[in-house]
Amino acid sequence: MIFKIMITKVCQFILLFVLLIAFDPRLNAQRIPVLNQIDLPHNYYFHELYLPQLTSGSSSVAWMPDSKSVVYSMAGSLWKQKLGSDTAEQLTDADGYDYQPDVSPDGKSIVFVRYNGSSMELMLLEVKSGETKSLTVNKAVNLEPRWSPDGNKLAFVSTANTGHFLLYIANVETDKLSDIRCLTPDNKSNVNRYYYSAFDHAINPVWSKNGDQLYFISNKEIAHGTGDIVSMNLDDGSTKIIHHEETSWRTKPDISPDGSRLVYSSYLGRNWQQLWLIPLEGDYPIPLTYGEYDNTSPRWSPTSDKIAFISNRTGNTALWIVNAFDGAQQQLTINDLHYLKARTTLSFSVRDENEIPIAARVSITDSRGKFYSPRNSWIHADDSRYPDHNQYEAHYFHSKGNEIISLPKDKFMIQVSRGPEFEIVKMEIDTRQNISSPLAITLKKLQVPSNFGNWLSGDLHVHMNYGGNYRNTPEILVAQAEAENLNFVFNLIVNKEQRIPDINYFTPLPDKHSTNKTMILHAQEFHTSFWGHLGLLNLNNNVILPGYSGYPKTAVESLFPHNGFIADKAHEQQGLVGYVHPFETSQIFPEQSSTLFSELPVDVALGKVNYYELVGFADHKASEAVWYQLLNCGFRLPAGAGTDAMANYSSLRGPVGLNRVYVKGEGKLDHKIFLQKVMQGKSFVTNGPLLGLAVDGKTAGDSITISTRGQTLAYTAFLRSQIPVDYLEIIWNGEVISKHKLSGPTKSADVKGTITVKASGWILLRAWSEKSDPDLPDLYPYASTNPIYIVSETKNINQKKAADYFLKWVTRLESKANDLPYRNESEKETVMQDIRNAKDFYQQRVK
Repeated sequence: MIFKIMITKVCQFILLFVLLIAFDPRLNAQRIPVLNQIDLPHNYYFHELYLPQLTSGSSSVAWMPDSKSVVYSMAGSLWKQKLGSDTAEQLTDADGYDYQPDVSPDGKSIVFVRYNGSSMELMLLEVKSGETKSLTVNKAVNLEPRWSPDGNKLAFVSTANTGHFLLYIANVETDKLSDIRCLTPDNKSNVNRYYYSAFDHAINPVWSKNGDQLYFISNKEIAHGTGDIVSMNLDDGSTKIIHHEETSWRTKPDISPDGSRLVYSSYLGRNWQQLWLIPLEGDYPIPLTYGEYDNTSPRWSPTSDKIAFISNRTGNTALWIVNAFDGAQQQLTINDLHYLKARTTLSFSVRDENEIPIAARVSITDSRGKFYSPRNSWIHADDSRYPDHNQYEAHYFHSKGNEIISLPKDKFMIQVSRGPEFEIVKMEIDTRQNISSPLAITLKKLQVPSNFGNWLSGDLHVHMNYGGNYRNTPEILVAQAEAENLNFVFNLIVNKEQRIPDINYFTPLPDKHSTNKTMILHAQEFHTSFWGHLGLLNLNNNVILPGYSGYPKTAVESLFPHNGFIADKAHEQQGLVGYVHPFETSQIFPEQSSTLFSELPVDVALGKVNYYELVGFADHKASEAVWYQLLNCGFRLPAGAGTDAMANYSSLRGPVGLNRVYVKGEGKLDHKIFLQKVMQGKSFVTNGPLLGLAVDGKTAGDSITISTRGQTLAYTAFLRSQIPVDYLEIIWNGEVISKHKLSGPTKSADVKGTITVKASGWILLRAWSEKSDPDLPDLYPYASTNPIYIVSETKNINQKKAADYFLKWVTRLESKANDLPYRNESEKETVMQDIRNAKDFYQQRVK
């Protein structure tokens, strides 16, 4: 029986119990990447750009044989809807998320992908009975199933046995696949690829009209992008290139049923994906759609006159239809949802302690662990999961404070948070019971010491748009930040392959959509994976283009301009330069990796670096180890923090503000003052814990001068955290000098003590945990103040050791840089001279 939801009805619920911070979810917590059987680098790219993700809007579409109805995925279920109607009928609602439907030629069956938390399996839905059957149970990632024209075979992509995306075909029997064959054998290429695996892949399959060929995307012998559109003769396995251009996972070609044309999605010469047409015989593409947004996943109607596709022009994903002959477009609107199971409506309000509605991050899951959100909200997912805690990765949406949401009758866990300064609220409700609504959810601020004062926070590393499922804008980014209680957002404009989606937003002034609570600043990230990525803040004139170097087989293959040159150019326009997402454990521990070639120690030695992203998209302890060595060399390099959040992704490292830097301040927001304090080191960085340290009345960024006889210094420190922390430590010149024993994982501590120092150096406070926490979408809790500097005529005894550490690094870099590709000797000499100057610097400090 199908039940119809009434959006306007306010239903009754019972509040069973409230679980506040006392709940410790870390028991047996193990954080692992989502679908970690995929053996490819840079999983945050293919997770978002290729794997189906949970969105409240449509995410993929297929036609019924009569061309009058479509089947699509939305909010993790399959739906069917007639053209011209605003009513959608739910087809699936099971223990899993359902994606990528394809309808059999006779319209009797629908093959689709079901995500169960640990794998993606192919499923078969019998339309008449509604019964579903498993076609694969290989615990791999099986994707993009497509029926052959005769309805007897499937083409699909699978990671089975290899961890790589390879192309398969199989016969379809009543309830299983048989004669499964891999058409693209696993092959490791010698091509030097940027952001892609050394192993070839084959994705986006579609059958020819007669079923004798498959068309797909292959990156065989391709250096950049996901590959060419190619065809394969199924009789002899021979392939032919149909079209060559740089692609990025979402090409998804589809052949018109009359066999004359191919539609695909491309960003050729643009910053956004649009629909293009090419003839099957010949290669002259023409655009079918235009716009500053993405149109993707095109599917021809059986009558060859219409194309259904997914568009994010309104921000969220939505289903659109374009006439293939006149270009007229129309959105398939969805106003009336017919669910398979009875639903009811929950109304709730998030408030502060003064009963004022506030924006917040919200997660709502049922007894199966499945996630629910209001209609048209942006759903975001963690890029890792805790299998001992939940079957699926955590999902959430950002609320402005008041929401109405449709839910089935079940038990639900609601979790609400608002950045590091508020307690996390958890409550369980049972929608099978009745109480009054709306449900009020109150967020309480952590109680910090009265002398801590008022602080402002900023995320130095955000990408508003980076090729994700959504189309972000400054207005939406402000709303995301306000839900995380974040004051400053630095949108680092950057390339995604040949695109730079946010280039047109650049201005040296705060974005006009900034509010009195949140300010958006447009800045830049400069890409070169050899030298290391740079954050360029406070640029006053222009984005530095092309924005990257060292891309093999392109006009910017040369490793010049190197980071030192880019830093100089940024400083010419009063910019601030930082090294971002610095290091992973394997690069630093147990010793420097032989493949570690970051230019960081060169540019720091030459005075070209203004900040260091200590807390970011890297291992915090590995990044910390290098920073401590820099501090021991005598550099007063302040720690910054940035999430590297791709804010238009549905599966992301995030949310915005996950990693942030705090400075003392209140009143009207002023980005100049904020950046000044960050660069002065008058700050602390965190992914959750709040910290404070005072030494003889001095705080982060200050200096204390002592005599050569040494001095005993008194300190006070505190910790407040919404998640448990294992260690609270005073660090002196990179060593733990005072470890305050916490009685188990702790969220609050106030400590004091004394330390005796006899030479120059630095002191800071650090809080961290060894294990990850399901309430924190990061590797583990970590926070650090910036140093308080101790000045003495007696040198830091660790300086020589630290200088030797970087001398080895720079010597290795010098040898490698000498063999790098440059356009001419002048470029090479510019790079090598900087390295030699830095080498001389460290040699002087080793003596």
